[in-house]
Amino acid sequence: MVGKFAKKDNGRSNSRDNIAFVKQMLAELRQVAEKEQADMLCYLIEMAYVEAGDLHARM
Repeated sequence: MVGKFAKKDNGRSNSRDNIAFVKQMLAELRQVAEKEQADMLCYLIEMAYVEAGDLHARM
């Protein structure tokens, strides 16, 4: 899966896909951090998730 997103960016749709991928990975990391009760890490991941969502919406 990583190879699919590591390729050279060929345009806006590929960038949008990359940001969607990052957003999904952040959601999964948030779940792991939550299980570990890592509150500050959860907060930081959530902020990155929101930023990824904003970027995705602007594309």
